[in-house]
Amino acid sequence: MGKVLGLALVGLLAALFGERLMEFRRKLNASRDLEPVELPNCHLIKRIESGAEDIDILPDGLAFISSGLKIQILKSFVTDKPGEIFLMDLNDENPRAVELRISRGFDIASFNPHGISTYIDKDDSVYLFVVNHPEFKSTVEVFKFVEDDNSLVHLKTIRHELLSSVNDIVAVGPEHFYATNDHYFSDHLLLMMELFLGLTWSNAVYYSPEEVKEVASGFYSANGINISPDKKYVYIADLMGHNIHVMEKHANWSLSHLKVVELDTLVDNLFVDPVTGDIWGGCHPNGMKLLFYDPENLPGSEVLRIQDVLSAKPIVTQVYAENGSVLQGSSVAALYSGKLLIGTVFHRALYCVL
Repeated sequence: MGKVLGLALVGLLAALFGERLMEFRRKLNASRDLEPVELPNCHLIKRIESGAEDIDILPDGLAFISSGLKIQILKSFVTDKPGEIFLMDLNDENPRAVELRISRGFDIASFNPHGISTYIDKDDSVYLFVVNHPEFKSTVEVFKFVEDDNSLVHLKTIRHELLSSVNDIVAVGPEHFYATNDHYFSDHLLLMMELFLGLTWSNAVYYSPEEVKEVASGFYSANGINISPDKKYVYIADLMGHNIHVMEKHANWSLSHLKVVELDTLVDNLFVDPVTGDIWGGCHPNGMKLLFYDPENLPGSEVLRIQDVLSAKPIVTQVYAENGSVLQGSSVAALYSGKLLIGTVFHRALYCVL
């Protein structure tokens, strides 16, 4: 009798494992084949060889690019070189990427930049918020941009127990921001359990010097985060959920859930057009190829544009799609005056004129 029960238990566990494996593959879009959507006027950006994980663009066309991110569970084309922040002036006829010099006193050697966000104060000073992972931990670094000599002056390092594994960030004040937490940098076992078992343990946090609090939860893998031009709504990409959550922002900085936009892709970082309010997403069409890198079966790239996100039927347009032969693992797409920048987690970056 005991042997029969043992065999039944083994069978039950095997069936459960098989079901979770199928669901894991579904969440990674493992079976999705990508039909190419080409853009005619594009070229790879020189000097960016190890990723452009996130991009933010000022209203005057200055684009900030984080490069050199290292995540232990993902492919990296750089091992010991520290991360960099690049600047591109999209007003130039032929814009080029220029590395920004960072002020003394900041630990450049351990710089591992991830999500970024800019903030302009009432005096027109520009602040750059950078998610950093020194020694695979999480901090938020605040810099002041000095345009005269293309440099960043380091102002502050922010650490907090609620910012345990930060992915992306959107600045809403000189020392205030919303951030998403995943588990890439806090606990790899927990991350794999979360991904495989489909646990919704990822969240979003509001930070200020006076108050730090969780403002949204229940995500499979909270990733990109951004805010509407009128500052009334916060958008959060759930990578493994294949969707974007629209959250209403309140006077006390809390968020309430408004709606979800479902998508057939793994949405990474979000860029919001300050003029139209359109959301641009860098996406991973097949997450299995990204997570289990194979040079013979490269991870592709995809860019989506979401218009009228607050309407009953937002318009979702696939602007760009490619199988990895040009661009591997797109993570962000940012637009300025008809010029589109497409960045990746660990590969190259693309400049396109639409």
